[in-house]
Amino acid sequence: MIIDILLLTLGFIFCLGGILGSFLPILPGPPISWLGLLMLYLIPEITFNYTFLSITLAIAAIIFALDYVIPIIGTRYLGGSRAGAIGSTVGLVVGLFFPPLGFLIGPFIGAFLGEILFNSKSNSKHAFKSAVGSFIGFLASTFMKALVSIIYLGLFIYKIVEHWNVIF
Repeated sequence: MIIDILLLTLGFIFCLGGILGSFLPILPGPPISWLGLLMLYLIPEITFNYTFLSITLAIAAIIFALDYVIPIIGTRYLGGSRAGAIGSTVGLVVGLFFPPLGFLIGPFIGAFLGEILFNSKSNSKHAFKSAVGSFIGFLASTFMKALVSIIYLGLFIYKIVEHWNVIF
């Protein structure tokens, strides 16, 4: 019983941490949320479902990989360089210290400054265009990670409610 409560608590913390990790670049959101689902299935009273865990792990891994690709695609699509993509990430980290809008404005400003300062081919119009691409890529990636992490939290809660009588 104590182990069950510990696993439930850890699972819930992992699911919430996954949602938080969807917005913080240092935490891999969906894989952390998946660990929450794994904690739930480690409870002896809940039947271990390999298919469910395999599919959710595969989704978390794909989203984790896409998280690195989508902002680069967004930046490159509108003519940005590697400097813009790196600037966007740095801008996100700096922007986290300026809530509530810093994490939205930071990537845009970071991509713009990255293009202006470190890309000799870039003028302000080109830098602005690539900053927009980087910002769109960042938003798409963040939305995707947050959506998957929230779905995993929903699945976690659903499984708890479904097995309520067995667990408690």
